[in-house]
Amino acid sequence: MDGLIKIKDMIGRYGISARTLRYYEDMGLLDSVRKDGCAYRLYEEPAVKRLEQILILRRLNISIRDIRRVFGSPGSDAVLGILDKKVSDIDGEVALLHELKEVVLEFISQIKGADFGSEGDVKLLYEKAMDIETRLANVDYDGNSTNMNRLMKVAERLEKKPEIIKRHAYVYLIFNLGSRQNVIDAVELYQEAFNAEITSRDELTGGDGWIGMNIRMFDFGIWVQSNESPSGTQTGCCISFPSEDELRGAYDVLSREARECELNYDWGWTSLSALLTDKFGVNWLFAAQSN
Repeated sequence: MDGLIKIKDMIGRYGISARTLRYYEDMGLLDSVRKDGCAYRLYEEPAVKRLEQILILRRLNISIRDIRRVFGSPGSDAVLGILDKKVSDIDGEVALLHELKEVVLEFISQIKGADFGSEGDVKLLYEKAMDIETRLANVDYDGNSTNMNRLMKVAERLEKKPEIIKRHAYVYLIFNLGSRQNVIDAVELYQEAFNAEITSRDELTGGDGWIGMNIRMFDFGIWVQSNESPSGTQTGCCISFPSEDELRGAYDVLSREARECELNYDWGWTSLSALLTDKFGVNWLFAAQSN
């Protein structure tokens, strides 16, 4: 489409969510365009290059605030200053790792000389472990606790995962959308609105054959298929969003070409709600959770 890239293609190419792309736009880092007859965000080549720059800076753990400074400042002074600070932060992490190494080596020497059959030695090991925990908690480099938090996250990732993972029951709704193309278009729309993930796809080949796609959004799944809804039934879903901003983000996407849509501010049990029938005939009730 005139060199424009669809949001779903951006998501697939760079492995990010639609919500992340919308967030970058809301923060003024990225621009999208809309074409007549297309309900989805489209991106021009300069926006694609800008996204690649953003992702590189985020991989370097540069904050969104600092990225805005980089793009809002002429020349290279801003990015050089930010990267210099990043080097200083890395030096702090290296010093922290050396501290941790010394503490662990000291603990190893205590364990080698301990008698686990002796109650006194077991108590000594416990006291030593408590001392290590206290020392780590008190490590501070220029008042910056970020390094310690990141170190703890690394330690969590290194923890051995259990060999047996308990599986839980999985609940999903069924959306009967009538046609094969409706299913494909609806799944693309819900991916953008809710950051939904396609978990399976089944279809009968040939012509306009049956298709079914399972998507996962939030903590539940939806099975979308090209069957007609049984007579007298309506497909619908209720979602309680953690914030008004997330509700508005999903509403803005689904309200495009919607059959009916309405925001409500006067319901007593929620500060913001929405009633919406999207272009495929699916009924949605949105509500923001109370603080």
